[in-house]
Amino acid sequence: MPRILHFGLGAFHRAHQAAFTQDAGGWQIESVSMRNPALSNALNAAGGRWHLVERAAEGPRVRQMTVIDRAHCLATDPAGTLARMADPEVQVVTATVTEKGYGFHPTTRTIDVDHPSITPDLANPTAPKGLVGALVEGLRLRHAAGHSGLTVISCDNLTGNGHLLAGLAGAFARLRDPALADWIARTCTFPDSMVDRITPASSDATFAAVRDATGQDDPLAVETEPFRQWVIGNRFAGPRPAWEKAGALLVDDVAPYEVMKLRMLNGSHSLIACLGAVAGLGAVRDVMAVPAFRTLVRRHMQAAADTLPTIPGFDPATYAADLLRRFENPSIRHLCLQIAKDGSQKLPPRIFAPAAEAILQGKTADAFALVTAVWIRFLQGRDDTGGPIAPDDPLAQALMLAASSDVAAVAQALGLSDRLPFSSGDWRGQVSGHLASLRRMGAMAFAEALT
Repeated sequence: MPRILHFGLGAFHRAHQAAFTQDAGGWQIESVSMRNPALSNALNAAGGRWHLVERAAEGPRVRQMTVIDRAHCLATDPAGTLARMADPEVQVVTATVTEKGYGFHPTTRTIDVDHPSITPDLANPTAPKGLVGALVEGLRLRHAAGHSGLTVISCDNLTGNGHLLAGLAGAFARLRDPALADWIARTCTFPDSMVDRITPASSDATFAAVRDATGQDDPLAVETEPFRQWVIGNRFAGPRPAWEKAGALLVDDVAPYEVMKLRMLNGSHSLIACLGAVAGLGAVRDVMAVPAFRTLVRRHMQAAADTLPTIPGFDPATYAADLLRRFENPSIRHLCLQIAKDGSQKLPPRIFAPAAEAILQGKTADAFALVTAVWIRFLQGRDDTGGPIAPDDPLAQALMLAASSDVAAVAQALGLSDRLPFSSGDWRGQVSGHLASLRRMGAMAFAEALT
């Protein structure tokens, strides 16, 4: 049976790509935990079975998942894991390792040889720990075995994620062996893809839903919303699952869909998450229950929609209304702190890029200045009641120090001082103004004053 090897054995993978693949039929997945063997061991012990709880407003639907029949851990068995890429049954590789797992310069989008996910793998390329090093070593093994190239699909929230990963893998391979880099470029494809499915962290309520529906305890259960979306560039090196039978959309150009989702959904999510954390609210649904916060979110969606390219058949107002309903779903407890993590990686495409475009076009970028101010207020490490906030970010230490100073210091910590929107004094002034109001008034009064 043809197989997918997936890097990043987390909840989103098991709620999204695994569900699409199971519903498409005919393929199995081997999933790879990057660091911790606990999950891969547990999944193997369970025979690759777990339950997916789809939480609709009217109640949960529980289904058993069987599409993953083997799990590996890259950290504890790199040789055995990557040998799977030399098996001709494996035709597709997918990945969900989050933005910080790629190891690239955020301004140039080129490989960062000093990045912690890149440097060790360049020093020890046959026992890699990061995604890019693992891909290149696995492809080296496949080439040596005399097999054809693979389709490699990034499923992380990065613009042009396939093009980005192709560039990083090619650069890494060229540092090892130029001939290998040439073979990868000639025989492998890296389609862009856009993914969407809200997947909160599993909780006692998740496990209780499975127990109520099946009479079984399942510590591997994952919960998600009913909605799901997957847009994939129609560029494959060989066989692939019939994902379109499960509702995936295969298109010539993914970029407009990526921009739509990053700016309207993900950008709004960043606003909601930081607002909630600063106001002392735990989950997205709690933030959306505050009328003034909901109004700010709706306004942000409109500002983001104004920066979008034309997408045939796409109505931004309808999409925004659908997003608001999804965010308000009372059955989904999506934690603000879960969404707010890694803001230094997420805000450049979600917030800073549309702000820069708006400035270049002579339009107002105040909506994006507002989100930036709320994020900086979040980085200051205390909510409006004085309770602690611990930002989870690869640049947390530098950003928290900068946030106690001013907007320019944050731009410097991000390495974006000389780039739009931060190079615009007017825009920095807008951010500073909103930040001062947030500090003085608190998030709730700040939102009410704006609405």
